[in-house]
Amino acid sequence: MIKNIVLGIKEYAGALSLISKLKLWKFFIIPILISVITAVLIGLEAYVLSDNIGSFIARLWLWDFGKETFTAISNFVGGIIIVIIGLILYKHIIMALSAPFMSAVSEKIEKHFYGDVKHLHRKSSFQAQLIRGVRINIRNLLKELLITLPILLLKFIPIVNIFSTILLFLVQAYYAGFGNMDYTLERHLNYKKSVQFVGNHKGFAIGNGIVFMLCLLIPIIGIIIVLPLSVTASSTKTLSLLHTKQELFYEK
Repeated sequence: MIKNIVLGIKEYAGALSLISKLKLWKFFIIPILISVITAVLIGLEAYVLSDNIGSFIARLWLWDFGKETFTAISNFVGGIIIVIIGLILYKHIIMALSAPFMSAVSEKIEKHFYGDVKHLHRKSSFQAQLIRGVRINIRNLLKELLITLPILLLKFIPIVNIFSTILLFLVQAYYAGFGNMDYTLERHLNYKKSVQFVGNHKGFAIGNGIVFMLCLLIPIIGIIIVLPLSVTASSTKTLSLLHTKQELFYEK
């Protein structure tokens, strides 16, 4: 697992040069706009709601002793909850809406490395790719929230909350990598087989997603470069897994 995570991270090394070589920047214009607009809207909503969440949690403490301490902790945890849920929503929204554009990027990369194999691809269209992206990301959003919410409760436990932060980061990374891998898998495997494929290569998904999440920590620039870098790196690695490991099952 750790080895595959490292390999997933290393794939980013040649991402920028490959984007320039294949002249892929034009495919990222609309996804970057989607990314920026989504980030601004979610950021504004998070700013408004953070205090409300903290106040709601603070009301759960019914006693007078320790109320100030619990309120302070509640405000802090409330802010964290908003940030985490905001990141989760941001991630899946931009991935779902960018699917048709990112599928085109993945296809260009495949043609560069493996020649014209378009005749072997599953039949698809802009609309089908968008629907597939929405479907995959709604599925991942629900599963991620189901895992994330219990982990957030650990934030109230000293020391344990350190490990919960790491676990939350890895969960977010996995689903980010999942979404990036599906841009390639969409034209090769059906929905069920794609989910199974990513499940068999969790390490690569986490490795790709780790850099994705770290990019988002870079103010402003992060939301601009995150999709170009992560999708290019993921496409290269996913195509390598499909082709060289003979895991490619073409369906017409």
